[in-house]
Amino acid sequence: MPILIPSACVARVTDITPSLLRGLGAEAVLLDVDNTLAPDGSQKPFPGTVEWTKKIGVAGFKLMILSNNISERVAPFAAQYGLPFCAMAMKPLPPGYILAAGKMQVPRKRTIVVGDQIFTDVLGASLAGMKSILVEPETEEDSLSFRIRRRLERPIRRKLSRRAASAKDEEK
Repeated sequence: MPILIPSACVARVTDITPSLLRGLGAEAVLLDVDNTLAPDGSQKPFPGTVEWTKKIGVAGFKLMILSNNISERVAPFAAQYGLPFCAMAMKPLPPGYILAAGKMQVPRKRTIVVGDQIFTDVLGASLAGMKSILVEPETEEDSLSFRIRRRLERPIRRKLSRRAASAKDEEK
């Protein structure tokens, strides 16, 4: 699989089901924060995400938050979910992903990364030997670097949308 193509795509994190995770061979889930679990820079979770993490945990999956943010940003956020976290992960470089999987004592090939960015979450998962689920960003980021990355993501997201539409047509 190309390194910029996720294993699956969903609109939001709460659309991920235990059966989807099992189908991808997952035992553990690494979760991005900004625009995956909460608006960019916010400490307030998106509606339903705290409950969703509980449901996924009850279904037998290990969960951890993996973020490029500093501990002071991630710790209070992770506490709302009751989840462990790995801050300053330096995504998309593999060491943060590998460290997180090691802390959960789960093989990388059984770990799924969930995030909203192709060039950090999906690329990093691929480089670390993990699968990924790409979510749609729910809010727009203001910084120039984000606007550039989102523009670079557009052709890949269009390709993913066409694939999804084609797969739905084939199911009919």
